[in-house]
Amino acid sequence: MSILVAGGAGYIGSHTCLELLNAGYDVVVIDNYSNSSSESLERVCELAGHQFSVYKSNLNDKAALVNIFKKHRFDAVIHFAGWKAVGDSLQHPLTYYQNNIGSTLNLCEVMQQFGVKKMIFSSSATVYGIPQSIPLIEEHALVPINPYGQTKAMIEQILRDIAVSDSEWSIALLRYFNPVGAHESGRIGEDPKSKPNNVMPNITQAASGKLKELRIFGGDYPTQDGTGVRDYIHVVDLAMGHVHALEKVLHTSIVEAYNLGTGVGYSVLELINSFEHVTGIRIPYRIEERRPGDVAICYADCQKAERELGWKAQRGIRDMCEDAWRWQSNNPLGYILHKSVR
Repeated sequence: MSILVAGGAGYIGSHTCLELLNAGYDVVVIDNYSNSSSESLERVCELAGHQFSVYKSNLNDKAALVNIFKKHRFDAVIHFAGWKAVGDSLQHPLTYYQNNIGSTLNLCEVMQQFGVKKMIFSSSATVYGIPQSIPLIEEHALVPINPYGQTKAMIEQILRDIAVSDSEWSIALLRYFNPVGAHESGRIGEDPKSKPNNVMPNITQAASGKLKELRIFGGDYPTQDGTGVRDYIHVVDLAMGHVHALEKVLHTSIVEAYNLGTGVGYSVLELINSFEHVTGIRIPYRIEERRPGDVAICYADCQKAERELGWKAQRGIRDMCEDAWRWQSNNPLGYILHKSVR
């Protein structure tokens, strides 16, 4: 079966491409490399022992998208493409709405034109906003508090409306919690092109000396140590969640949301302590004021994904720290720069 992976060169996309190939699927990738690197896909080919088609293009280029669909007979689409920085979305809301929603409309229109009606959408736990209770379940109200989260919630609604209008559509809406770690080979991992927004790459960069110290936002939350608690999920477990969801949408007609996390919350200081224990490296840090919109505690109830997709996270916090540090150690300058000095 042939799967189009939009945004397949990114952090989660590249790991998912590898797991799809390992599961026997044919993969075609479209990516404009705005926040990714073609080197990630070269390494996916190397790890899987398979070549696959890659198109450097943008989902906003509808004509290019049509040409890609003319060349391949896709069975399903996995949609990772989109901008994802919360802070940036607050500063540039119009461009976020235009890019994330406009590109998705283009993709859906072309899918419908070619009769491809199976999709997995990369959503986010940010759609929940401030949790009404913990753990978060899929039935909770969606009240996102930033434009990025709003685009995810709005796209979820658009996809639900499409599925209601045509029962041939089958769609899984995967709400990620906090992806961390890297492939155990150390060959693919998280390589932010700008200043990292997520905590783990900041920890690994502080460990390597690339950052002077780690900034922790908030030390006075009502948690066991005052720092925020989050549900961290290993990126390979997350990738496997897509493989399981793909099996579901290919063989049934659904439009369902699924939390993908571990169901366990760790504080920032617990994450740092685990990293220090695994690596033997002390992480210098400074606690600063809370960021607007951050919540004290956020973790998932993932029973629905286990029950309906047959998926459950397998890797713990130690694996996440070990694999993240292996990636950072093997690729201190990231994909492109590291490639140029090899």
